Amino acid sequence: QVQLVESGGGLVQAGGSLRLSCAASGSIFSINVMGWYRQAPGKQRQLVAAVTSDGTRNYADYVKGRFTISRDNAKNTVYLQMNSLKPEDTAVYYCNADLYSDHYDYAEYWGQGTQVTVSS
Repeated sequence: QVQLVESGGGLVQAGGSLRLSCAASGSIFSINVMGWYRQAPGKQRQLVAAVTSDGTRNYADYVKGRFTISRDNAKNTVYLQMNSLKPEDTAVYYCNADLYSDHYDYAEYWGQGTQVTVSS
């Protein structure tokens, strides 16, 4: 059993910052990609940023220069530092991980989501 537990969401004014964390635990052999997605009301879930096990990062255009994704492989944890937040960044943010379980099954896992609200 694998769990992804997110923390760090909340309410912030436009221009402010938040840092999200997501820790993976359970029957994990290795994690390939960890990332963050978001879903605003009435919209589809979309990629925000992702990082591979070797540190290669990928960002959506709308967060480049404002958000930074990082990862601690020893702790199976991924972070998302969000700066210069805008009201349009308001969404539920979901952690995602593609990993091998200790039974060598490859699967995708999701966290429960954390709300980020940016007021104007």
